[in-house]
Amino acid sequence: MTGNVSMTSNRPYLLRAMYDWISDNGLTPYILVDAAAPGVQVPKGAIKDGRVVLNVAARAVAQLELGQERVRFVARFSGVSQSVEVPMASLLAIYAHENG
Repeated sequence: MTGNVSMTSNRPYLLRAMYDWISDNGLTPYILVDAAAPGVQVPKGAIKDGRVVLNVAARAVAQLELGQERVRFVARFSGVSQSVEVPMASLLAIYAHENG
């Protein structure tokens, strides 16, 4: 094994694993996002104290993509369908809503 192995970030893998685990247990996955981070596209009205909490359950979003570089989906905010984009670097946490 070489000393200087360049590895990819583990963040997208951990996100997908936690998303699956939360969903498989019948709970609701939420993500906490740093709304001020570069590249974050969320409805301004959803931002509180520079952060936004988003329900990413399959029943709450469409076209969910938990990619290597970003999370993307379409969701309704105040009845209006909007595209959301969250770069991995802006993701602060994923948790089950029921567990707070």
